[in-house]
Amino acid sequence: MKCNIDGVLVRELDRHHDDRGWLTELFRQDELPVESHPVMSYLSMTRPGVARGPHEHRQQTDLFCFAGFSIFKVYFWDNRPDSPTHGHKDVLDVPEGKCVMVRVPPGVVHGYKNVGQADGYVVNAPDRLYAGEGHREPPDEIRHEDDPNSPFRIDD
Repeated sequence: MKCNIDGVLVRELDRHHDDRGWLTELFRQDELPVESHPVMSYLSMTRPGVARGPHEHRQQTDLFCFAGFSIFKVYFWDNRPDSPTHGHKDVLDVPEGKCVMVRVPPGVVHGYKNVGQADGYVVNAPDRLYAGEGHREPPDEIRHEDDPNSPFRIDD
């Protein structure tokens, strides 16, 4: 499983099974560049047929972990003028039953859609606090989904 956008890291995660169930390491500090170490995390649930994004961050790196309870399509557009893959689009299919970690650097427009039949769960552990310390700053995001003329569209 791979994304062809420079700087986007995709890693299938191992599930360690025993008689209690399973456990997956979502990320390890020793496997991530120090500049994108997480500072917070959140869990979201996305209903079947629903998309989140596309949006991008000026400074924030997102670290998404798709938990494998539904099927997701993850969309990427490289919007960084100095990137070797500037202007490229890629789509990643995350199948049901797979746990997948995706690291998205600043300037890469991204979004995802639950294309499965079940509620889908995603953990994000970004390297910046949402809305800054104490929620006192504007969020670091450009919401392309609010622009009807945006070139960044999540296909059905």
